[in-house]
Amino acid sequence: MGNSSTKSHPKSSDSKMKTSYIRRAHHAGSWYDDDPRELDDMLSKFLADASENKSSSDAYETESTTDSENNGVPNVRRAGVPRACISPHAGYQYSGPTAAYSFLALKEALLSNPLLETVIVLHPSHHVYLDGCALSGAKELHTPLRNLQVGDELREQLLSTGKFTTMKQGVDEREHSGEMQYPFIAKVINDLEQNMSEHDNVTVKVLPIMIGSIKRAKEEAFGKLLSSFLSDQRIFTVISSDFCHWGERFSYTPHPSRDTNVSLNEVHEYIEYLDRKGMDLIAMQRPGAFADYLREYSNTICGRHPIAVWLNAVATNKEEGKEMLDVRFVKYAQSGKAVTTKDSSVSYASAVARLFSRDS
Repeated sequence: MGNSSTKSHPKSSDSKMKTSYIRRAHHAGSWYDDDPRELDDMLSKFLADASENKSSSDAYETESTTDSENNGVPNVRRAGVPRACISPHAGYQYSGPTAAYSFLALKEALLSNPLLETVIVLHPSHHVYLDGCALSGAKELHTPLRNLQVGDELREQLLSTGKFTTMKQGVDEREHSGEMQYPFIAKVINDLEQNMSEHDNVTVKVLPIMIGSIKRAKEEAFGKLLSSFLSDQRIFTVISSDFCHWGERFSYTPHPSRDTNVSLNEVHEYIEYLDRKGMDLIAMQRPGAFADYLREYSNTICGRHPIAVWLNAVATNKEEGKEMLDVRFVKYAQSGKAVTTKDSSVSYASAVARLFSRDS
């Protein structure tokens, strides 16, 4: 289960910091196995199980959520290339089986899009206060499976806007929400390279972006700023987030008995109800409605700011006619079935965003 964290207020970033370190796999050996063979076996099983268990509803040729553009009539959307995914970031024993569904999409994207060269990881900050967005200052990201090269050219482009800072090494390495994506990315690359000739390799780089605890106006501003980058066919986006953290240890214990709008009896059912209300708004790509939902229910979605920035980027690209996406949640799980207020639970969800075309 994801650990609760308290945020301190030290200086978390520096706009002039040198990018020369190799980011250590700080959580290897605790949140996931640090032995390469054991880790590879674990991720192989997660990915194989996810591939086997994908339901027909994930085929992306079914009726999608209705929208106002078509007078409430469902749209039929054709399968498209994966462009982004939402993935959880707890210890692999808890969230790994769910995260695997997201990284099947990355594997598909790499196979179907020869232009793809950078994976952007949008992740929250659990330990330091950040009123903005900061880029990793690393030149490489170490994982037990392989080192990942950081997209330094894209980083320089973002820094040149004057809107981003650079994480300090200690801040970068302490934050788990980005790190929990890196072994999965490394695994996908390794598996693809195994099926290539010995002279070929996958030259994909990674750029982690920490999204701070920013207000709605900044979520909109950073979304618009990132929109042209995230619509670039050379970029795939991973949004790192767990969903509801329920229990006294998280200071969040809404109960179905206190909500007159539902007829649920079990706490874990109510948690899923709360999560799915937010998931539906994400799938409908409605950043404003998602912000209103968070204000109304205060659901403890730790990646709410990365999700909101991404949703605003998606909305901007849709408005400008650059890119239209079909977003679907393909897996949902909870760390445990909460029954009483003494229980605790963290929710995990996997979503995939694909390019789509509407049938004529």
